[in-house]
Amino acid sequence: MPMAELQTAFDFPELHRKGSRQPAVICVGGGKGGIGKTLLTANLGICFARSGIKVVLLDADLGGSNLHTTLGMDLPDISLSDFVQRRVERLEDTIVDSGVEGLGLISGAQDFLGSANIKYTQKMRVLKRILKIDCDLVIMDLGSGTSFNVLDFFLVADLGLVMLVPEPTSLENSYRFIKSAFYRLLKHRETSRPILKLLDDAMESCNEMGIRTPYDLIRVVARLDPERGDVYRSLMLEFRPLLVVNQVRTPEDAELGMAVRTACRKYFGIDLDYLGSIDFDDSVWQAVRRRSVLLEHDPESAFSRSVWKIAGTIARRLRHIERPSGWLF
Repeated sequence: MPMAELQTAFDFPELHRKGSRQPAVICVGGGKGGIGKTLLTANLGICFARSGIKVVLLDADLGGSNLHTTLGMDLPDISLSDFVQRRVERLEDTIVDSGVEGLGLISGAQDFLGSANIKYTQKMRVLKRILKIDCDLVIMDLGSGTSFNVLDFFLVADLGLVMLVPEPTSLENSYRFIKSAFYRLLKHRETSRPILKLLDDAMESCNEMGIRTPYDLIRVVARLDPERGDVYRSLMLEFRPLLVVNQVRTPEDAELGMAVRTACRKYFGIDLDYLGSIDFDDSVWQAVRRRSVLLEHDPESAFSRSVWKIAGTIARRLRHIERPSGWLF
């Protein structure tokens, strides 16, 4: 498809939640660092902004934020930490101009110790305010790993993207991330102390009950409380992260997405949606080195074309959002 058609092949739905307009929220996560989450976040934001959509990028990599660098910007004078530390009262006051029309940026917290481990009350205040930002779309760049903060940012999104590269470590970490996100979701929905204890134990890989997968967990829960077991099965069916495979070099790499989807369905009971792949492109690291945005610098590159296709698929998915405000609220 010609690039001009890719750039106009999607429109964006207006979402109305609980009687008032709120932004759609997308996050880009994954179990491993250095796999391209920040690059995808920045370039997706530009795709949507160039399509006339008001977008805010939020750097939620609390321990190592660098989304501004990917956009070719210097470190902004104001950041998420100003809101967390209550130096400003409104999250919107931390939005800075990215230099791309229609695209704002909330830079990550960098200027206080422990920023990666903000308190629960601070985190929930941020998450609730994200859903009130005056824009069409918020795209969040998450940190790596499976800390509760990372998982909670992932679960607040309408669409959660899990990114991986065709490497064994990335694949293993992606499985762990998906499983941990589902367990964290269950914890947010659970009130029974014995079941909460069971969930905590299940998150340990070498637990005494032999729980290795969500299937195992639900089987144990159903024995204790059949009604809760049915609820957990329903949540498993609704929990559908979106998978993106980055740095694809071969046809086998591109097929990895479907293989991961099949494995998750078979062993976890979680049915991922394979969003698409991003071709390996030598010009990506060159753009990073010169602090330029590849989508702007070389819109015909293999990377740029891949990102435009993914943006179009995301826009179509957003038309069918059923859960109104993410998983947490």
